[in-house]
Amino acid sequence: MLVLKRKVGEAIVIGDAIEIVVLGVEGGGVRLGIRAPREVGVFRKELYAEIAWANRAAAAPRADLRRLLGALGADRPAGDAARAAHPAAEGGGPEEGR
Repeated sequence: MLVLKRKVGEAIVIGDAIEIVVLGVEGGGVRLGIRAPREVGVFRKELYAEIAWANRAAAAPRADLRRLLGALGADRPAGDAARAAHPAAEGGGPEEGR
């Protein structure tokens, strides 16, 4: 970890596009200003951890569903099963020659 000491009004630059400026020191906290491109996510660490946890939790049911479908022998996606049951859906019906 790189440790830097900055005074109010001084900045740190990360790469070519990110700048962190010390705006002030109040009590036990430091106010920072961050300039970064829109495509770079900037989050407080505790919020980032919460977002990551929520994303994993949202993905878990899908993984559980895949595991259940595998256990039931449903290893083909629903679209494939529907096409197998109805060949006309793939152009094998009476309109194929047109």
